[in-house]
Formats: sequence, C-alpha cells, structure tokens
Amino acid sequence: MEQGNYSVGLDIGTTKIVAIIGKENEYGKIEVLGIGKSKSLGVHRGVVNNITQTIKSIQQAVEQAEENAGLKISTVVVGIAGQHIRSLHHSDYITRADSEEVINEDDLDKLCNQVYKLVMLPGEEIIHVLPQDYKVDGQAEINEPIGMYGGRLEANFHVVVGQVSSIKNVGRCIKSAGLSLGNITLEPLASSDAVLSQEEKEAGVALIDIGGGTTDLAIFKDGIIRHTAVIPFGGGVITEDIKEGCSIIEKQAELLKIKFGSAWPGENKDNEIVSIPGLRGRDPKEITLKNLSKIIHARVVEIIEQVYVEIKNYGHEDPKRKLIAGIVLTGGGSQLKHLKQLVEYITGMDTRIGYPNEHLAGDSDEEVASPLYATAVGLLMNAVNNKDKEEGGQEPEPIKGEGVLTGGNPDSITTVKMQKQRKSVFDKWSDKLKEFLENAE
Repeated sequence: MEQGNYSVGLDIGTTKIVAIIGKENEYGKIEVLGIGKSKSLGVHRGVVNNITQTIKSIQQAVEQAEENAGLKISTVVVGIAGQHIRSLHHSDYITRADSEEVINEDDLDKLCNQVYKLVMLPGEEIIHVLPQDYKVDGQAEINEPIGMYGGRLEANFHVVVGQVSSIKNVGRCIKSAGLSLGNITLEPLASSDAVLSQEEKEAGVALIDIGGGTTDLAIFKDGIIRHTAVIPFGGGVITEDIKEGCSIIEKQAELLKIKFGSAWPGENKDNEIVSIPGLRGRDPKEITLKNLSKIIHARVVEIIEQVYVEIKNYGHEDPKRKLIAGIVLTGGGSQLKHLKQLVEYITGMDTRIGYPNEHLAGDSDEEVASPLYATAVGLLMNAVNNKDKEEGGQEPEPIKGEGVLTGGNPDSITTVKMQKQRKSVFDKWSDKLKEFLENAE
C-alpha cells in the first residue's frame, strides 16, 4: 500500500505508548490496519523526563505497528497532555478602521493574533486559542461574524497554555525516532473526537479521560469546547497506594487493581481474600478485597472530587442543568469496576463509559474499541482528517447551524466552507514547532 493511503496516530502516555495505523473506508469509518504498544519508560505525568528511553519506547511501538500492518510509518500525528497544560478565559476586541466594510478573515486573524500577545509566565506559551462567541458593536452571541457590518469586533476566548520546553521535548523524541511530525493536538480533544457524539457536544458534556499519569477534562457546550483542565493524578497513583498499603511490589499492585479492584468498598465481603506470592521463597501475603477496595476508593474519590471542582468552575453551582449529557468516562482508568456508579454518586450527573467503536469499521479488532485506546483512535481520526484536507478531499456539507468540530480546530462552529478557507490556529502552531525542530538540527 502506498504511503499516501494510510495515516498514523501516536499516543505518548505515562504508562504506554500506542502507535495506530489506519485509513478511512468507503463508509467514512476508520479501518485499523495495525497497532503497536510499548511500555512507556521516559514519561512522568504526561511529561517527557527521559528523552533516550522515550525514543526507545516510541521506536518499539512503531516497529510493532509496522510489523502488524506490513507497512512503513514515516509521518505521525501526536497528542500533548501533562500537568503543565492549563487554560484560562480571556476577552479581547479590535476597532475596525472602516465599519462600512464587512468583517472578513483578516479581522478574525487580527483579533486572534492579539490574544497571542498576552504576557504569560516565564517558559509558557499560548498553544491554543479557541474563540467561544463574538460580539459586533455590542450585539452578543454571534457564532460567525464574517459578512457582517460593524466597527467594534469582540470575542471571548478559551486559551490553552503549556510549557514550551515540554512540548519541544515531545517533538524532539518524534524526530529522533526517525519520524516526521504531521500534526500535534491536545489529547483531551483527540479523546473527545473518538468517544463523543455531536449531539452530546451540543447538549453539554464533560469528558473525563483517566490515564496512567494524568486525568484530562474537556467540557463541551453548543458544539464548542468550553473548558479544559489536566489533573496531575491518574491510575498510577492508585497503583502506588495499593503498593504502599499492602506492602507489595508495583507489578503485583497493578495486577491486583486490574483483576480484583473496585471503586466501591461495600461490594466486597470481609472473608474474600486474595493470596499474593511472596518474594524469593517468602511466605505468601493475604490481602482482603475489602481492604483493597477501601484503598482504591479513597484515591478515586480524591481524583473525582478534583475533576468535579473543575466542572463546577465551568457550570457554577449546578453543572447538571448546564451539561445535559452529563459525564463520559474514558481512558484506561475508566475500566475500574463500579467507577461509573461512584462518579454518579459524587456528582449526581448521568455517566457512561466512552468507547471509540462508533468511528471504527465493523470488522475492527475488539481490543482497539477499548477506552484504553480512545486517545490513540482520536489521534488517528485527526491524521485521517488532515490527510483529506491536504488532498483537498470534498467534505460533506453540515446541516445548517450544526458545528463541525475537528481536533484542535478553533473555528469549530463554522461551516465546512469556512473551515476549508481558514487555517486552524493549532495548525499554525504545529508549523512553528516543526520549524523549530528543523532549525535545531
């Protein structure tokens, strides 16, 4: 198969690195051709802390995917996350020289570029500027101001900020692994593309992606991303707590969590016991499942409560009324038993587990449809969409008034026609990163 016929998503996580090769079939679904997975050794809480080990892990995952698919990988779309990502809200305006001329692309670009001049903390850079809504001469709630008359153009922005060194390190790892960077996107955005429906994004939904090192939150309302946050805790701290609380090694703690772990302590009886083999001929350890679930419960409650604080920051005191579609849980951590019930109990919001199978072809491997691969599938979808745009492929015209949200595209509420003309702010930022990597050689 020619290089041009398939795309690759690369998810660099704290516990695993996944490379996924796929293409779009005639029904517009993603057909997975190969998948490679390796243990992530140089990443801590979503941030690269050992370049050499991360490169090795990326190469392992890529080689496995190539072998699996019988194809060669050269360009990848990669996701960024980590505790250095934060977001803020900002309002800005421009005064137009001639109010008798209609508002055009240049006016919107000028307004967006003005936001980039905001002074950030040292080492931080604005990586994502997402317009929420516009005002023209005081008239509010305008989604698309192009073509309107007006002298003063205002907008509310959701601004995503990250440590520039952390993001450049990811780019450096990709380059050193012998790959070229096709695009870079926020991981919560990639996961949301894979597991959320357009209806949920319209109604209002909070996506919680529980990974190994971090828990990512993305809130959508009226088809637009409204709030993002990264909580620096994930499944890894639960494993760490089990290890400390039961005095066992990490490998055993992880197995215990996956096989017998539950987020709801009331489920287990006192007499349910699991035996762990002792080290080097020592006596085996006996652990009650009730104790195990108590340890897990304490940490999970802490993570959910932190996420709920972020949801309340967006939805004020009653997010239930603002987010009609409730909460969608995804990521490896969402597979913990009784987690859905615990989240519903703490937040009082409807909750479901998000599987990426809706966008996958019917004959796809069951393993790929797991929440574990939600981000990787979302990155692959992003890669496929980018390829379509580069080739100038015809995209379907949306229903009038319906937003089309592509991962990381700030023009998420525009029509397809507008999207074709306007380059995503995130794409511009990707180009800047690619340029930096080329100059660094």
